[in-house]
Amino acid sequence: MTLGIGDERTDVLVERLLHWQWPDGGWNCDRKPSAHTSSFNETWLPMLGLAAYARENKHPGAARAVERAAEIFLSRRLFKRISAGSVIQPDFVALHYPHYWHYDVLAGLMAMVEIGKVRDRRCADALELLEEKRLPDGGWAPDRRYYKVSPKVMVSNADYVDWGGTSRSRMNEWVTVDALAALQSAGRVRV
Repeated sequence: MTLGIGDERTDVLVERLLHWQWPDGGWNCDRKPSAHTSSFNETWLPMLGLAAYARENKHPGAARAVERAAEIFLSRRLFKRISAGSVIQPDFVALHYPHYWHYDVLAGLMAMVEIGKVRDRRCADALELLEEKRLPDGGWAPDRRYYKVSPKVMVSNADYVDWGGTSRSRMNEWVTVDALAALQSAGRVRV
């Protein structure tokens, strides 16, 4: 595959993902019988993996699964409830880097870039939100982070890499690169 490390185990993983795709098109590990809606956190990464697999292997089942998963996000404008149009979770509209397995609107936009859907009209609200978050210097700042920094002592859930920190007023290069890539792919900015 993309990294050149795919083998027969990849095929097995794909078949498992296809088998466990929920009726609404995504994935969710919620074991409650009453659960019926897929999770953004648990759908965007399988969607990206299946998209890469479908491109590389011309696998129509994986491609269909990606289309179904994309509808989870697009039908919700990448961050809004279908019922009321309100924000699903506050973290969905806060920018982060890196994302790890956590979803936010920028991760959603980058996923739409990857699967060729960022120009879908239902991405407009997310693109406008991203444009509103642009700093006066032209960059973007992360609102929060999912890691703690511990450069000298080994602790769990810590990174030993400088991801540029968080500051609502200072540009972060990583967030800025992703934001510009999403906006450029959507035809909203020239880089």
